[in-house]
Amino acid sequence: MLTARFREALIYASQLHSGQTRKQVQASGGAAVPYVAHLLAVAALVLEHGADEDEAIAALLHDAIEDQGGEPTRQRIRSLFGERVVAIINGCTDAEDEPKPAWEERKQKHVASVGRASESVRLVTAADKLHNARSVLADYLRFGEDSWARFRGGRAGTLWYYRAMVEALRQAPCPRAEPLVQELDRVVTELELAAASA
Repeated sequence: MLTARFREALIYASQLHSGQTRKQVQASGGAAVPYVAHLLAVAALVLEHGADEDEAIAALLHDAIEDQGGEPTRQRIRSLFGERVVAIINGCTDAEDEPKPAWEERKQKHVASVGRASESVRLVTAADKLHNARSVLADYLRFGEDSWARFRGGRAGTLWYYRAMVEALRQAPCPRAEPLVQELDRVVTELELAAASA
């Protein structure tokens, strides 16, 4: 069962990311999507696949260190939610330095780390990448080739990254994450086929 810690994490995540929006566009009218929508979706996915409370809290905060303050945010999360939550978030973080390293270098390192990551990190990562890939596919089906402009890796880099994540997540199977990885593979394949036929 979820406790007051989860509610506290939900409030904290909402506050941290209050001014942040997604790269995707809302289906109804083209407005920006509040970033918290992604955090809620990732938390829902991990809970639906057997997450405990620490994993669900890490899902809500998986981008907090990377996008909202680096080390000071890490220390705050540690004091509020404990070392295990921080360890999961650390495994989901591809860079926290500003300016961030080059996109390709950063993503290659992150992909390489996933195969060695804990089961908890792989569960949150699989949920994160699945929700992101679904959003990328939805935007591609709606906006076509113009949708790639929102991504630093462009068309080729984005397609490479999601396929590489599928393969990395399969290197060290995680029973709870396996249905998420299978769905991620299906979504990425659909995106690849749609892009190839453009």
